Amino acid sequence: MDALRRLRDGYAPRRQGIQPQSGPRGSRGVEDHVSAPQQQVSNKKYVYDFTEGNKDLKDLLGGKGANLAEMTNLGLPVPPGFTITTEACCVYLDSGVEPTALRDEVSAHLDALERRMGRELGQPDDPLLVSVRSGARFSMPGMMDTVLNIGLSDASVAGLAAQLGDERFAWDSYRRLLQMFGRTVLGVDGELFEEALDEAKRAKGADSDLGLDAADLRALVDRFKAIVAERAGREFPQDPREQMDLAIRAVFDSWNTDRAKLYRRQERIPGDLGTAVTICSMVFGNLGPDSGTGVAFTRDPASGHQGVYGDYLQNAQGEDVVAGIRNTVPLAELERLDQASYAALMKIMETLETHYKDLCDIEFTIERGRLWMLQTRVGKRTAAAAFRIATQLVDQGLIDEAEALQRVSGAQLAQLMFPQFDLAVADSGSVKRIGWGIAASPGAAVGKAVFDSYTAVKWSRSGERVILIRRETNPDDLNGMIAAEGILTSRGGKTSHAAVVARGMGKTCVCGAEELEVDTKRRRLTAPGGLVIEEGDLISIDGSTGKVYVGEVPVEPSPVVEYFEGRMHAGAEEAGELVRAVHRIMAYADRVRRLRVRANADNAEDAARARRFGAQGIGLCRTEHMFLGERRELVERLILADTDDERHQALGALLPLQKADFIELFEAMDGLPVTVRLLDPPLHEFLPDITELSVRVALAEAREDANENDLRLLQAVHKLHESNPMLGLRGVRLGLVVPGLFAMQVRAIAEAAAHRHSLKGDPRPEIMIPLVGTVQELEIVREEADQVIADVEAATGTSLKLTIGTMIELPRAALTAGQIAECAEFFSFGTNDLTQTVWGFSRDDVEASFFTAYLEKGIFGVSPFETIDKDGVGALVRSATEAGRATRPGLKVGVCGEHGGDPESVHFFHHAGLDYVSCSPFRIPVARLEAARAAAGR
Repeated sequence: MDALRRLRDGYAPRRQGIQPQSGPRGSRGVEDHVSAPQQQVSNKKYVYDFTEGNKDLKDLLGGKGANLAEMTNLGLPVPPGFTITTEACCVYLDSGVEPTALRDEVSAHLDALERRMGRELGQPDDPLLVSVRSGARFSMPGMMDTVLNIGLSDASVAGLAAQLGDERFAWDSYRRLLQMFGRTVLGVDGELFEEALDEAKRAKGADSDLGLDAADLRALVDRFKAIVAERAGREFPQDPREQMDLAIRAVFDSWNTDRAKLYRRQERIPGDLGTAVTICSMVFGNLGPDSGTGVAFTRDPASGHQGVYGDYLQNAQGEDVVAGIRNTVPLAELERLDQASYAALMKIMETLETHYKDLCDIEFTIERGRLWMLQTRVGKRTAAAAFRIATQLVDQGLIDEAEALQRVSGAQLAQLMFPQFDLAVADSGSVKRIGWGIAASPGAAVGKAVFDSYTAVKWSRSGERVILIRRETNPDDLNGMIAAEGILTSRGGKTSHAAVVARGMGKTCVCGAEELEVDTKRRRLTAPGGLVIEEGDLISIDGSTGKVYVGEVPVEPSPVVEYFEGRMHAGAEEAGELVRAVHRIMAYADRVRRLRVRANADNAEDAARARRFGAQGIGLCRTEHMFLGERRELVERLILADTDDERHQALGALLPLQKADFIELFEAMDGLPVTVRLLDPPLHEFLPDITELSVRVALAEAREDANENDLRLLQAVHKLHESNPMLGLRGVRLGLVVPGLFAMQVRAIAEAAAHRHSLKGDPRPEIMIPLVGTVQELEIVREEADQVIADVEAATGTSLKLTIGTMIELPRAALTAGQIAECAEFFSFGTNDLTQTVWGFSRDDVEASFFTAYLEKGIFGVSPFETIDKDGVGALVRSATEAGRATRPGLKVGVCGEHGGDPESVHFFHHAGLDYVSCSPFRIPVARLEAARAAAGR
């Protein structure tokens, strides 16, 4: 069963979780699940007080619980509470019931909390209220559930009002509990509560919920309770302990919601980790103007610049900030509103950044002038911020260069290489700016306006670029956020759901564009001056400046690409802090990596660019690309040749063209290895399409104007037609079946190398035989190649050091690698075809048909054509490398599939002991960085 579950959930083992067969969500509490025959008696500890843990226990306590414990240990003002472990969640998800000991442990910790606070949970005259919050090992912002104000009831709301002297606050807290509990625990549609709240505001003529008085909120509580009773099929629970138990179970369940699973697939987070649950005594930011809540960053998560960054909202609870339903003020404004709390917060921020040695993301609440810390974590950041912060922390002496290397990633570097808007055009007035919001996540995004997640996904799958526009996003918008080029909201700040999730995904995002009126029901956006943007209209958003434009703004190359291209020197004044940071980290990366990085390049122009990007040779030159265009006619002559003489003439015409190509290539890569793959694809790919040619011949015959060459071509197309050409006459089989083909290519390579030697060059060609399945094939081709090379050496008086190896792209080749190494001087894994043949997939067919379903069902965590399948294809790579080197010690081994530029795959190839990876020129910097991160991994 475990093996089946792992197969279903992808490469990272994950527990799918078994949902109990019960009524409406939350209809049973923890007390209903205290025994189960499959559970074993265990002394395992499932609950930890905040005073017991530390930041290193994230696997057990989740990020939130571990960091609350760490802040408690540091003596920072943290409300008392306790954490239920991820292990308890995993037991529940596997069996459908909580661990037997959990209820008693929760009761013991709740009793201790009540003694410490001097009041009991939900006590009628002076209630203790708690929050129940999720907190996994990895941050999953907004993907799982939270419930605040647990303990409020009809009996205790008056006691809360009396204790705090604020009747409005008490009823506001109660309506918040009903709203969150109803939506999160009982599964009631959250829109029903929002509509009731909007109706109450309209009746009062209020712009926000702050305009509602105690009587209004009391009436709203009654309305919310009626909604719960009608939609959940039960009354809102008045027993405080039942509220807490149901909330705990809801948080456990939220680990396996569709949005949580989708986020984990997007971020490649294993599915078997589970979530911890923190139960924390409530502190209130909605007690009046001397109270509030906020989110702070110790550095700007968008740019990495040092300073005061964050959002603050007076008279509000924490969810109001994250949800973005009310626009916040900048954190710096808190100094004017509450100087003492601001000063205390600044001191704590400095303490936390120094302690964690990284950018910290902090949630806090001020209750009547007293500051409380509710959460901290190492903050998500943009790609630019990641590189800047890493080098800043090195300069401050907080981390060393090796740690800085681990603070950035190849995926972030790739983001920095994307084009950006041409500001000269954007600011010239030739394009119309319609709004200006908060620059929440940088980048340049252009697409058609869409106003809901469903449309974003639908249009994106049809090939459209879209910008998702919402008033504010919530976790249910995740699908659309993934599909969109960028996200635009009219509400919220840098810490809103849209901003945090977009930064984590590397998506362009502009938040809080208040001057834009978003009407999701009518699917339109109205800009100042009455300009209307309808769904489908093209807009552009700049996540680096917060500007929004109608139409398409042109883009220009990234400064990071200009640096890699050599058009900008890192020391130049115009380079800027970001380019200098990238340069420093890349220089260190090149010093520490073992794995060399080559390029897939087929011409001198690509080779020269690859060299500028840091390539250490060419790992794959696809010679079939040299036969396209005007040269296709020469290939047709070769295919149509009926006699040896005609075949020799065709090959003789191709030889000088191939030689000239290789001379240019060897010149561009002088002094570096160039692996040339002999012709690989089926010959029919060089002929006209069979349908088009058949129609052309039929029409010509109908006109009695038949063309002899077309007739011969049609005969050849029919003769070469294959049902499955990927496994047909291609690769080494062509060299064995078409006399002189491979010999011509080897001669062209050898003569080009001899020519470069005559010019005092240093050519280093490597000849690669494709699609070998047995050593006998390689032996025959090699014997012919060695003779050709010897002939060229004799004719030119040059000693050529050409190596001959093979491409391992068939399972049989991998399984017999020890035999093949007797004849091959190097291996290069063609992981694209090896993945196809291992899985039995035709890539072009399966990606268009069922791959989406496989990803959605969790069969794949990620496409095996994107990231190497470690358990299948990867196992063959490892075993073939070991077998090959057992036969030929020192055998050079590389990979030339596009996996060579995939960050996760690069780490695998490093640990598998390969000598190099090869990828497209644009991905070379990514591969360089990841090769170093793999070598210096901690």
